[in-house]
Amino acid sequence: MTIRCVLFDFSGTLFRIEPAECWLRTVLEASGITAPPAAVARWAEELEAAGALPGGGAPRRVPEHLAEQWATRDVTADHHRTLYTALARQVELPHPVLYDALYDRHMTPEAWQPYPDAREVLAALRERGVGVAVVSNIGWDLRPVFRAHGLDRFVDAYALSYEHGVQKPDGWLFRTACEALGQEPRHALMVGDDRYADGGAADIGCAVHFVDHLPARERPAALRPVLDLL
Repeated sequence: MTIRCVLFDFSGTLFRIEPAECWLRTVLEASGITAPPAAVARWAEELEAAGALPGGGAPRRVPEHLAEQWATRDVTADHHRTLYTALARQVELPHPVLYDALYDRHMTPEAWQPYPDAREVLAALRERGVGVAVVSNIGWDLRPVFRAHGLDRFVDAYALSYEHGVQKPDGWLFRTACEALGQEPRHALMVGDDRYADGGAADIGCAVHFVDHLPARERPAALRPVLDLL
């Protein structure tokens, strides 16, 4: 198989969201709300357990009344916000404005950090003339994140679930990305951290390579093997 293009997942693959406590602390400070450090740490732990931080871990338990929304959370922007703010509201925070403020914070470029080898690998693909697309289950426009971190110049196309109303592992989203790059799926490599969602690319004939969803400091070079697969 000749690989002529690479499709990358976003969260947990090219970028990592900030830790939950940093996320919460930043929003509290911006809102002018002070709280004891122990309380902030406790709220952050509860928010993380609830799965309220998009890009973070899944809920330890999805409430029954949110189960259907959780399954289709990335189909539209409104659906995404409604679901994640509902998950956050399971945690009693000191002011109601914080739930939407937390959601808004996670969409900012400052909340995201590229993995240490992301720039290196994307630049090498560009030098080799290999097309790159980002294929993400997401409820908002991540392009500003790439621009702010100087990685947008290495990306040729984006296939985002909320813009198309379909989520991975549906093969339609992967096929859309391949078409945008002018390549057949059999010449594409999908790189992601979710074996269920990203693994759907194999159903349309793409090669698939998985990385672990870890904090950036714990995963300095997991993307580099992609270059050896070309």
